[in-house]
Amino acid sequence: MKAIFFNSITIFLFVTLANSAAAQDTYSIVAVDPETGEVGSAGASCVDLNQFFPNSPDDFIAVLHPGLGAINTQAAYNPANQNLASDRALQGDSADQIIDYLLANDVESNSRIRQYGIALLNNGSPDIAAHTGLNCFDEKYHITGETYSIQGNILIDSNVLDSIEAAFLRTEGSLACKLMAALQGANRIGADSRCASNNTSSLFGYLKVAQPDDVFGDPSFLISVRTSNGDQIEPIDSLQILFNAQNGCDTTEDNPSSIEVLQDNWFTFSYQNDYQKLSFNGPEGTYFQVFHNVGGSGLSIHLFPGFNELDISDYPTGIYYVLATHKDKTWTTKFLKQ
Repeated sequence: MKAIFFNSITIFLFVTLANSAAAQDTYSIVAVDPETGEVGSAGASCVDLNQFFPNSPDDFIAVLHPGLGAINTQAAYNPANQNLASDRALQGDSADQIIDYLLANDVESNSRIRQYGIALLNNGSPDIAAHTGLNCFDEKYHITGETYSIQGNILIDSNVLDSIEAAFLRTEGSLACKLMAALQGANRIGADSRCASNNTSSLFGYLKVAQPDDVFGDPSFLISVRTSNGDQIEPIDSLQILFNAQNGCDTTEDNPSSIEVLQDNWFTFSYQNDYQKLSFNGPEGTYFQVFHNVGGSGLSIHLFPGFNELDISDYPTGIYYVLATHKDKTWTTKFLKQ
């Protein structure tokens, strides 16, 4: 089992973060791949790191233990609790046991303001658990699946995490590809509600994946982006640019240039490259969004009963992500504009 070593810079960083205003990371995902042994994490938030935590790494809420698992500590982030979680994981605790230990041993005796996501590999099998404290800021909740945990707080609505999950599950390829798609699922203005006035989903984001033989603290894949409040630069789009440049998976694969969908009799959507227009229809109250994954291009409109059409001929070529939500229903897809 790999040991954990902290140098003086790391210790100083943790003390600085602990004594600063409580950091709130808004949405994130931790996941494992039992076939490859990879462990990974991705997340984004509307915290202005340049202003409040200029010396912190962009991925500070996430710890990867190669071959073992990923642990995210967010909402009133406290590095001492993060260290407790890592210690218990290295001692062989299950994901549920780690959560129980954190709740019983919170360093400030206030687990009601914490949020955790844990994804472990227990003898090669996924072991998942999460916690969302009652006093985390609304909207707040978490989702756990067979290989992942998704958690968020200060969300614009509950569909943010649903869209992250849908994008993660429908994307094929490596764990890194699935995590990048998951972040794109939250690529909407105000996903972190504090960033609505900035016309972005967040202010910073990260994605990292460790291979089983990686050294602790040095994952094989790590990208991150931070922006400042007022920049109005979408960090998830900027992350996608870095991802496309560094990752081997083909992001255009399985992205049809024409698509026609009837979704559960409540939503219709179609696009043809020759026509360069999106056609959609849904009941009143449906929220329809289209996001371009490069350059920050984004569109958001409300659907109402009847036929609707959107001309995208003047928008850049590339992959576009489509999100439709209505009450408790969420639907996502992607297409290639040539």
